[in-house]
Amino acid sequence: MTNLLQDLRYAIRQLRRSPGFTLTAVLTLAFGIGATTAIFSIVEGVLLRPLPFSDPSRLVFLADIIDGVDYGGDLPGVTAPGVRIYMRDTTAFSNLGSYQPSTYELSGLGDASQIEATRLTASMFPVLGVAPLMGRVFTQKEDDSSAPVAVLSYGMWHSRFHGDERILGRKILLDRKPYEIVGVMPRDFVFPLVPVQLNRTELWIPMSLTPEEIARGATGWSYYLVGRLKPGVTPEQAQQDAIGAAREIMRSFPPALSRRRIHPLVQRLDEATLGQARPLVRTLFFAVVVVLFIACANLAGLLLVRVIRRRREISVRLALGARGAAIVRQSLVEVLLLSLGGGLLGLLLAWIALRTGVSFLPETLPRASSIGLDWPVVGFALGLAMLTCCLCGLIPALAAARTSANEALKEGGRTSSAGSGHVRLRSALVIAELAVALVLLTASGLLLRSFEKMRSVDLGFRADHMLTAAYSLPRQQYSTQAAVDAFDLALRTKVAELPGVQAVGVTTLLPAANQDARATFTPEGYVPPKGAGLNVGWPSEVMGDYFGAAGIRILRGRAFTSADTASAPLVTIVNRTLAERYWPGQDPIGKRLHRGSAEATTLPWLTVVGEISDLKDLAADIPTMNQFYIPASQAKADAGSFARPEMLSGNSGSIVVRGLQQPEQMAGELRAIVRSIDPQLPLTHVESMEQVVDEGQASRRFQTALICIFAGAAVFLAVLGIYSVIAFSAALRTQEMAIRLALGSQRSSVMRLVLTSAARLGLIGCGIGALVAVFATRLLRSLLFDVDPLDPIVLVLAALSIFLLALAASIIPARRAASIDPMQALRAE
Repeated sequence: MTNLLQDLRYAIRQLRRSPGFTLTAVLTLAFGIGATTAIFSIVEGVLLRPLPFSDPSRLVFLADIIDGVDYGGDLPGVTAPGVRIYMRDTTAFSNLGSYQPSTYELSGLGDASQIEATRLTASMFPVLGVAPLMGRVFTQKEDDSSAPVAVLSYGMWHSRFHGDERILGRKILLDRKPYEIVGVMPRDFVFPLVPVQLNRTELWIPMSLTPEEIARGATGWSYYLVGRLKPGVTPEQAQQDAIGAAREIMRSFPPALSRRRIHPLVQRLDEATLGQARPLVRTLFFAVVVVLFIACANLAGLLLVRVIRRRREISVRLALGARGAAIVRQSLVEVLLLSLGGGLLGLLLAWIALRTGVSFLPETLPRASSIGLDWPVVGFALGLAMLTCCLCGLIPALAAARTSANEALKEGGRTSSAGSGHVRLRSALVIAELAVALVLLTASGLLLRSFEKMRSVDLGFRADHMLTAAYSLPRQQYSTQAAVDAFDLALRTKVAELPGVQAVGVTTLLPAANQDARATFTPEGYVPPKGAGLNVGWPSEVMGDYFGAAGIRILRGRAFTSADTASAPLVTIVNRTLAERYWPGQDPIGKRLHRGSAEATTLPWLTVVGEISDLKDLAADIPTMNQFYIPASQAKADAGSFARPEMLSGNSGSIVVRGLQQPEQMAGELRAIVRSIDPQLPLTHVESMEQVVDEGQASRRFQTALICIFAGAAVFLAVLGIYSVIAFSAALRTQEMAIRLALGSQRSSVMRLVLTSAARLGLIGCGIGALVAVFATRLLRSLLFDVDPLDPIVLVLAALSIFLLALAASIIPARRAASIDPMQALRAE
């Protein structure tokens, strides 16, 4: 302990004598550890931390997989009858519950607003095993009787009710119907974990399935099931257990859907909710580890420089009897102090990065609210500091202990082979830095090119001068189709009268808004190939001049008109993809299709009256789906035998307004018009179409920006590394350069000699980096859009950039070496 304290005091004195070295080393480590800690906090919060439920390893997700349907990574669901059948007929679960994300108009608390909510069966809270913070959850009796009760989230309790402890028993209006608040959930309770259409739940109410939902049956898979396995039951056994219930569900299908086949899927809840986030998080972690490696290599290089500069001091100590182990211990203590300083400063940088950066995370990233600097993350940062101490300090420490006293103390020892050996080791570190920086720069280049290609995709509509806003009419006040139609007509008429407005329309499926609305359909005359799945498309109801307002091109035929009423022949408009897939080489105008499978002979046929250009209804990087549109006035007639008296159309959707003014200028006027028709009705997502498109690209933009930031940091650190090794190599060869100049060598030759050394390192580093990039970039395949992971242009440009930056970094040392005064240099030697 005495020796350790002595080493600590000595190390502190040495570091205080070299403030430039100390500051550079600590900042280099802090940057690497801070970035790694910030990303690890995302990995820990999203992937590693157990789900915030009781015994989460026994929680599973249960869903129906429909034959022939590509879910594209989305969570599959179940039907309303399927909820009841699975809960009744399965035995592998100790509890099974269902949920459905929804939206409600919240009023009675100042201005009305649209909030995100989730409907739950009463069994869902026991499944999750989380008790409320205050009050209680709703009971099975309340669920069965459709009792108007609600459980608040902790965030809503604080933001809208200011943490009022007398909240229990208070009533709020949801869709203008009073609901009693019976409980408040804990701060860390978030459910569902994966936002469905960006749903961030603020409260939970009983599901209370209605007769209308049960009657809808196999036309809607918008419900989700979560179960708790009985002790000893595996997900595979539960899936086998659910097969019988799935067969019962299929037997309940109407004749029109008798060919539809479903299979139960049971998977761990953490896998179902976090599976999509893994590729992004792993890529970010790989990128930040590369940055940390370069920071460690730079620190090791700085320590090697320090060892070389202290060779004579170390040699004197060895000559006086110091042991090699003591030299190693003292060097490691010095590195330990640097690592602790870098680790603590890195924690501060990580905290700042998280405070400012979490808001930029993609909204679809699950469990983003749990990301933070908790104790596991702090422990990781400090452990990382200790690891860097070992990795960065061991080689320089051993090099110091192996210093030859005789060689170092004799005249000219600075330029001996030992110093050259250290330089070769530093050169190897710089080559490794350049190689990994090239890999990261190539990855960022591929993501940038992918993002640019995605942005250049023709979306099929004009996003400029286009304002959008969503609305949902409460069923309590708009219980008849006449009331809904009166609102829609008044809204479109008043908006169209605004100065500068060119077109107004309404749609149930806004382009590029990441909305999922699949439906099966059958085109007339189409003979599917053997083994083909269901024909799946994206239907949308529209009102007014939607195609004109959205700037969608009509390629053939016509748009909908006021003559397309419920009593007129049923019509539809299809996109180019659907027309070419099912009627290749033919004019689709006059062709027919109907909803459902081919067996649904009772469903009415829709005649195609128009063909439009393809739209990107999800995102530019997702393949174009089959799309067909119907007038909202014909929606009930289109439903055929599935139509019910209580069915309404046009009671929710997105308003689309195109005008000469900027969308921001029209937003206030649109809100004023809605208030003049219904003072309580809130508008949500009031934004320009350009903002909608940007939000659809947010996830890809985030990962591209972050990888580019890390690539820039890696390149910067690598350039610093090659600068330092070339500068120090040139300093070691001062005597040689002075002799060359004294013997008549040109200063340009000296510059060329130094630049050649840098070029050699750059070429070797780029060569190794290119080989590694060929294999490493294959891991990015799932994150790229229309770009080959082995794109030669990106690889060549990245390698050329690294090589030129390496040469640029060596210009200052080369000029300094060429400007040596031979007389002064030789006299100093």
